[in-house]
Amino acid sequence: MLHYRDIHGYRRAYRVLGDGPPLLLVHGIGDSSATWEPVLARLAERHTVIAPDLLGHGDSAKPRADYAIGAYACGLRDLLTTLDADRVSVVGHSLGGGIAMQFAYQFPERVERLALVSSAGLGREVHPVFRLAAGPGAGLGMLLLTAPATRAAVRLSAPLLRALGGAGLGPDLDYVLGRYRRFADPTARRAFLRTIRAGVDLRGQAVTMLDRSYLARELPTLIVWGRRDGIIPARHALVAHAALPGSRLEVFEDAGHFPHHDDPDRFADVLGDFLKTEPARHDRRDWRDVLLHGRAAAPPEPSSGS
Repeated sequence: MLHYRDIHGYRRAYRVLGDGPPLLLVHGIGDSSATWEPVLARLAERHTVIAPDLLGHGDSAKPRADYAIGAYACGLRDLLTTLDADRVSVVGHSLGGGIAMQFAYQFPERVERLALVSSAGLGREVHPVFRLAAGPGAGLGMLLLTAPATRAAVRLSAPLLRALGGAGLGPDLDYVLGRYRRFADPTARRAFLRTIRAGVDLRGQAVTMLDRSYLARELPTLIVWGRRDGIIPARHALVAHAALPGSRLEVFEDAGHFPHHDDPDRFADVLGDFLKTEPARHDRRDWRDVLLHGRAAAPPEPSSGS
């Protein structure tokens, strides 16, 4: 069931379920809090699960506004404040992973643990459709692609696309097509374009958190990826694991970009076990010392040849 809060004059939709230590779930681009439905009930057995629709997504408002990851992090802080959730464990999927990392960077005193699921922000590579969406003329292209006749043609061609490997999306084709139909709404389409252009250009992902990963050396971190991810390659998980030496890595061999869909029971088990780890405790003086003296060279970005 969705709840609503007006924050800064914009409606924010969110789900709240369960009781216990707060757990924040952040969805990816073009998606909504509904993406977590396969695992919500299991996670809510031990936690108060808070799953918002990001601004510009789902049932939240879609204004002409700032859709950069820093703005999203601030929006999450403000929503959590209205819900009296001062410290949380944060789980971010895809774009939500980049936002989760940004949230931990901007508000380290509020983060106990961090889980990254098929996360953005760890390398340049991303499915070509996202690079094209960041380029000139993408608005007109999306308008044409979401016209009724085009949507009908895509629906009819879906079996062929599956037979040919899912247009590089593998097991995620049907879910992605379902989300794509939402862009027939012009406000959703404009919000998507503003969001993608804040972090992606024609060369790929333009925002990285690798240069700040050393700040998370005391933050318990879980990395979950699907081996068959066609949107953000699974080798990004290895880069993240190397950048965060104390992190835990779980690769789902048969999953794509949505491991919480492809194997929800294992996902809930892995995340539930991780959430038993001791939470991080932020110390402002330690944070200052790490900023001054603790910087390490960022690991190389993954490449198609690695």
